Amino acid sequence: MIRELRGVVSTVDLSGVVVDVSGWGVYVQLASTEHLTAGTELSLKTYLSVKQDGVDLYGFLTEEDRSFFELLITVPSVGPKTALSIMRRGPRKALESAIASRDIDYLTRVAGLGKRAADKLAVLLSEKLGGREEGHNEGDADVFDTLVALGYTDREARGALASIPKSAVGKDARLKAALSSASR
Repeated sequence: MIRELRGVVSTVDLSGVVVDVSGWGVYVQLASTEHLTAGTELSLKTYLSVKQDGVDLYGFLTEEDRSFFELLITVPSVGPKTALSIMRRGPRKALESAIASRDIDYLTRVAGLGKRAADKLAVLLSEKLGGREEGHNEGDADVFDTLVALGYTDREARGALASIPKSAVGKDARLKAALSSASR
């Protein structure tokens, strides 16, 4: 199994990168490619998925991200593509915290999961993530809704939430920080 990959980024697209590893162009699917550019050195923690219809390689910048991904795929009906999609919707710490605290409101509104999927994740994984309740703020679902009402897309609103500093406490302060950091 391929657990780590190191090389030079050849190309970047919305869902992954091609990494040149000693002359081999390896396509790796990522949760986010925002900060990656062609020609830069890249080291990834990876997960290799082997199925009947092919082989997929998923990459993560940190061991914690890979561990969270592997935890997500233990949930019945959550495969690697669904798990990566979930990870694209919010910061890992915020998602872990919302699952650990069984914050269905956050998972459905901010992370964009259906109620049934959010319930399933919360029930099956909350105990495994029990000590990780510091990553999201209870009022973030309201801040998210306010940003969307102001015309932000779901993706822009999620990005704005992710960029709120930890020092911003309270719904109004978090909304102000999200508005000031959001680049539209």
